[in-house]
Amino acid sequence: MVTWQQFESEAGDLASAVRARFEAAESHVLATLRKDGSPRVSGSEVAFQGPDLMFGSMAGAVKALDLRRDGRCAIHAHPNPDPKQGGDAKVSGVAIEVSGPGDDAGHTTEAQPPDGSHAFRLDLREVVLTSVEGDELVIRFWRPGRPVEVVRRK
Repeated sequence: MVTWQQFESEAGDLASAVRARFEAAESHVLATLRKDGSPRVSGSEVAFQGPDLMFGSMAGAVKALDLRRDGRCAIHAHPNPDPKQGGDAKVSGVAIEVSGPGDDAGHTTEAQPPDGSHAFRLDLREVVLTSVEGDELVIRFWRPGRPVEVVRRK
């Protein structure tokens, strides 16, 4: 399980910039996989709780059913209308459903979903921040256990 906290310890500057993008708006875009493998996008909110990036769903929502069947997902932070201000942030990984504090193998979290709703934490696999710097498109990405990589395009 790769937590947000681990990401922060491995790539603090990138983690701060990505978190700022997610905290700049309330609603973001969650991509899940339908039963037939095709993509589904839904609105979602995120929260940084303890060591985790958390998100949820209303009871019985199709996005929750998607994640229960196949936890692979991505969350795209609500884009800033000015690409030069903060960049475009995306995280991807595997959603793990949380039913209450200390529910799985002793992992503790502050999250306890309200009756019938679903709460998930993200097992991070990749984080990407794309921004415009001068006349270049700058893509910074991180994967667990690896340094931040930077690609610049004109």
